[in-house]
Amino acid sequence: MTNVAIIYYSGTGNVHKLAVAAAGAAEKAGAEVRLRRVPELVNESLAPDFTEWTQSWEEHAQTAREVALASVDDLDWADAVLWGTPGRYGLLAAPLKQFIDQTFALHARRGLVNKVMSAFTSTGTQHGGQESTILSLSNVFYHWGAIIVPPGVVDDIQLAPSNGNPYGVSAVAGLQAVPGHLAENVTEDNLAAIEFQTRRTLEIATALRKGLSTD
Repeated sequence: MTNVAIIYYSGTGNVHKLAVAAAGAAEKAGAEVRLRRVPELVNESLAPDFTEWTQSWEEHAQTAREVALASVDDLDWADAVLWGTPGRYGLLAAPLKQFIDQTFALHARRGLVNKVMSAFTSTGTQHGGQESTILSLSNVFYHWGAIIVPPGVVDDIQLAPSNGNPYGVSAVAGLQAVPGHLAENVTEDNLAAIEFQTRRTLEIATALRKGLSTD
């Protein structure tokens, strides 16, 4: 059985919704799955003047608190990892970067070599840095010697109007979070796309694992 970790940070719930869908797809495909969230670095909203965003941020924190926290052990255990982060100025969010900074010892003993990695994101607008956010994560994967698996444009779901990023599934959160309506801008096509991306990642990880085991 292939071990799949879904490791994500989410501010107001969009990436969380994609991560839950990814975990469900991996379980349905027969993988052993760990859904893990990365906690906030701060206890107060980064944007207190944006009242509705702050309320949505607080609401999501309550919704997601039962999801187990990510640890480096989850990376050591996994054959494949799907990473989720909102885009922040075209980069991964700081909480996920801080978590990645904890992987030095695992990386130093080459514990991440040949693990399969894939990434997904959510931004406020369609051109809010979706591709560069995923590429900023990919830079880390290159250092690890990991195997990067993008969704590409190899399934019709990637051609849906709300999809299209070949680097990784990317939802558009919208410019204004609305309390009580978390992640409603994550479309059904986005969810179908992350399910496809998960299956593709699992397929490659399983094949690679079998191939390496025969060497």
